[in-house]
Amino acid sequence: MTLKSWATPLAIGAFIISGVTGLLLFFDIEIGLVEPVHKWLSWLFLGGILLHTASNWKVFTGYFSKKAGLGIIGTAALVTMLSLLPMFGEDEEEHGKESTGKAAVQALESSSLETVALVLKATPEELAARLEKEGIDAANASMTIAEIAQKSGKDERMVLGALFGKPGKGGEERMEGDDDDH
Repeated sequence: MTLKSWATPLAIGAFIISGVTGLLLFFDIEIGLVEPVHKWLSWLFLGGILLHTASNWKVFTGYFSKKAGLGIIGTAALVTMLSLLPMFGEDEEEHGKESTGKAAVQALESSSLETVALVLKATPEELAARLEKEGIDAANASMTIAEIAQKSGKDERMVLGALFGKPGKGGEERMEGDDDDH
């Protein structure tokens, strides 16, 4: 049995696992062992690709003499390097910490409807009415967004979306009073 006879099937099998679990994670479908399988079996994919590359070294190096191959490999290397750069306000001090946006969402999720009303410059009753339209019980304005979501069997971000934007759409529509000067 040669390296080539099992390196390619290993790479293909690992690609299938990585591709399917990666798509599921992209769409926030984290059922069963999707996340740990994706994370840990990515090593299998990397090993399979390295073995496949080693067993097809002559063909692999041939791509560096062709414009299309060189362009694709170069673009992938560039995107990989760019993905490692700190962006969107992240710097070395924030490396490994939650992003500002994520921290803000978590702060709102743990805030009462009364507090969120202050942020949105609305009354708790107005916000409760928005949520009622979405079938979310928010009669107690001292409950946190997370508690309201749990009580209603909804996701916290769906509840925030109903409060901040178009109900049921996660806030895609702009609120009244928003202007383009932001």
